[in-house]
Amino acid sequence: MALGQRPRRRAREEPEREGPPEPPADPESVARTICLNLLTTRARTRAELATELARRDVDDDVAAVVLDRLEEVRLLDDTAFAEQWVDSRHRHRGLGRRALSQELRRKGVDAETTSAAVAELDPESERAKAVELVRRRLRSLDRVEPEAAARRLVGMLARKGYGAGLAYEVVRTEMAGRGAELDDTVPDDEAL
Repeated sequence: MALGQRPRRRAREEPEREGPPEPPADPESVARTICLNLLTTRARTRAELATELARRDVDDDVAAVVLDRLEEVRLLDDTAFAEQWVDSRHRHRGLGRRALSQELRRKGVDAETTSAAVAELDPESERAKAVELVRRRLRSLDRVEPEAAARRLVGMLARKGYGAGLAYEVVRTEMAGRGAELDDTVPDDEAL
């Protein structure tokens, strides 16, 4: 062996098992374990769990039984998930109603539950978060022309799911506070 080399390890030999081979695992037990492991990291929707079970080749009937049982014992609740998601993503990421609705739909939450969860978002809270986002971003736009800065700010709010009316009103107010006058024209929500 050369200087500086590690000695080679010998491969471990598997001890021979005595007795009959293990029976295959119960499909419901496997599906339940998959779901519980996923739910320990974060809350999930029924659709997310169903997708993961399908990806792991769990039979649809077995998946439905396990998911129904998880709902029955309240470990799986799309309504509670949607409410928590809206609160958390609005508070921490500053997302508006439109973006929150899109995220919930992508996660498989039905339209009625999504609408109810997003409706819980207080309009004043949404406006306050938009103001906070604009103020934070305005600091980096001191050397940018006011019209260009306004476009950037409105675009940022649009990407975060805020309506055009609210976005323009907040941007206009905050920029006026800094001495910049902007055009009073407000496009409709489809323009963004």
